[in-house]
Amino acid sequence: MKIEIWSDIACPWCYIGKRRFESALAQFEHRDQVEIIWRSFELAPDAALKTEGSMEEVVAKKYGLSREQAAESNRTITQLAAKEGLEYHLDQIQMTNTFDAHRLIHLAAHHGLQDVAKERLLKAYFVEARNVGEIDTLVQLASEIGLDAEEARTALSSDTYADAVRTDEERAHVFGITGVPFFAIDEKYGISGAQPTDVFSRALKQSWTESHPLVAFGDVSVGAGTCTDDSCAI
Repeated sequence: MKIEIWSDIACPWCYIGKRRFESALAQFEHRDQVEIIWRSFELAPDAALKTEGSMEEVVAKKYGLSREQAAESNRTITQLAAKEGLEYHLDQIQMTNTFDAHRLIHLAAHHGLQDVAKERLLKAYFVEARNVGEIDTLVQLASEIGLDAEEARTALSSDTYADAVRTDEERAHVFGITGVPFFAIDEKYGISGAQPTDVFSRALKQSWTESHPLVAFGDVSVGAGTCTDDSCAI
């Protein structure tokens, strides 16, 4: 089973959704046969490397909310994140452009470290309030997860993996994806948003059952050699 997940580093629901999906996957009987692919998606592709103002101010302006309404929204998201074991610091976040962070994830994928990179970047952004748009920060994070620092710096100082990021985003457009997180299972089932864990669990089971149907041999009707809840036929 292949699951593609579109998300952005600067998306608070994406980190929450990642945790909920991971909880469902941990309970899934066939989890060792599931391939996870993280796809790039930029919520604000035109964002500057350093955005002036707090996340609260930016959210209020973007959605036409008052400062208090934006603050309440951030408090709610922080509380939901805490239920998933995540310690958000939304009041300290350094809002930035995430294009290079997505390129780093593609580099990490080349070395079999895609999920590790995704997790580290999300933590750096939401928990540690680091600027994940700065190359120096990205190189340091790359080194922390086992990537070669010089290789990371060389890649990020060029346009390496830029096409890979754009290809992911074009694929999202083809699928009609306009928001993240979005989970596509075997290009057949789509789950939009940070759904509850049980929603992910049901989707995993249903997709697996449909792609691995039971093939019966012989007469499958109840008869000789068959036991039911009430009796054994002779």
